[in-house]
Amino acid sequence: MLTVKDHNDRAAAAFTTVAGQHWIEALKDGRHVLIRPLARNDRDREYAFIKRLSPESRHMRFLAQISEPGAAMLDQLMDTDNEQRMAYIALVYENGQLIEVGVSRYAATGAHECECAITVADDWKHLGLGALLMEHLIRTARSNGFHQMYSVDASSNTPMRDLAKSLGFETHNDPDDSCQVIHRLDL
Repeated sequence: MLTVKDHNDRAAAAFTTVAGQHWIEALKDGRHVLIRPLARNDRDREYAFIKRLSPESRHMRFLAQISEPGAAMLDQLMDTDNEQRMAYIALVYENGQLIEVGVSRYAATGAHECECAITVADDWKHLGLGALLMEHLIRTARSNGFHQMYSVDASSNTPMRDLAKSLGFETHNDPDDSCQVIHRLDL
C-alpha cells in the first residue's frame, strides 16, 4: 500500500509534465491533487470519471438517474470557453496515469449570473476537494464579471448544502420543485 509520501512523490513527478495554468493543492489527508481547466482532450477522462461515480453520486450531479453519459451530454460537458462556460478538473496520479477525481463548472444563464455544479469521486469525498474546486471556480466567475452564482440541488444532498454554506452561499427552497433547493452566492 502506498504511503501519502509515496503518493505525493509519484504525483509530483507526473504533475511536472502538465503544461498551462494549474495548481497543486493539498487535501486534508496530506495527498495532493492537480487542478486545472478542463481541456478538449479530457473527453475520455470525463467519461471515465462519470462512469466511476456511484449511482447516487450521478443522481446528485445530474438530478436524474443516468447509467452513462451519451455523446450529446459529453458534448455539452466539454463545451467550455473559459469565460461564459468554465470547468476545472482535479487529477491524481494512479497506476501510471492522471485520473480525474473531481470537477467544478459554471455556465452563464444571464448577463451577470451563472449556474454552477460540482462533483467529487466517491472515494475522494470529505477531503476538502470540493471546496478547493469551488474556490477556483468562484474566483474565475468573479474575474469574468459575474455578480451571482447559483446551484440547483436535491434537498437531500446534505454534503452540497454543507459545502455551499461553508462557501457563503445562501440556501432557499426551490419554488418550482419541493425536492430541490437553490444555493446562491453574491460574487
